[in-house]
Amino acid sequence: MSVPCKRITYSQLRSHFHDGMSILFGGFMGIGTPDGICRELLASGVKDLTLIGNDTALADTGVGILVSNHRVKKVIASHIGTNPETGRQMIAGELDVDLVPQGTLAERIRCGGAGLGGVLTQTGVGTVVEEGKKKLTLDGVQYLVERPIRADMAILKAHRADEKGNLVYQRAARNFNPVVAMAADFVVAEVDELVPAGEIDPELVMTPGVVVDALILAEEK
Repeated sequence: MSVPCKRITYSQLRSHFHDGMSILFGGFMGIGTPDGICRELLASGVKDLTLIGNDTALADTGVGILVSNHRVKKVIASHIGTNPETGRQMIAGELDVDLVPQGTLAERIRCGGAGLGGVLTQTGVGTVVEEGKKKLTLDGVQYLVERPIRADMAILKAHRADEKGNLVYQRAARNFNPVVAMAADFVVAEVDELVPAGEIDPELVMTPGVVVDALILAEEK
């Protein structure tokens, strides 16, 4: 049985947006983040978003435009230093920012995708990171219990995809995309090139189409 193409348009994606939704996003300083989807989120007027990813890019790049336009209620990230507007809103009490060590963040998202109850880590023990978290002692070593993260939607940026949703990323733009693809109820990838099924060598597939719900060809309305 053939598998239908998962291709949609930016405007069709809007039906999946709603106020207060949580969004996992790929990217590192905006590299590997789907700019077109971010612009569509902004144009849709959706608000009170929770953004979950490594960082909030720059004020005018990637998810940074959503922060700059006050569409975001909460950010869960490893750092915010490249986007001064995120820091300003946090200090002003306009934005809730939860800073999570980068490795811990990746593992929490991975746990969310794998159906695990959490991860044990020594990172953050004895610091403000442990506030409000359960601790366990195993073999004389203290660990924090870090709970899994999932989201309503994951937005990805891929270089190439086939019609079944198998994705190939471009070099370092892969970054957080594969892990966030596993931990959301709806997964959409913005792609630079869309090819027929079978044209991508299976050995090159970095995110399998089985977890990708929709594809958008970059810049095509």
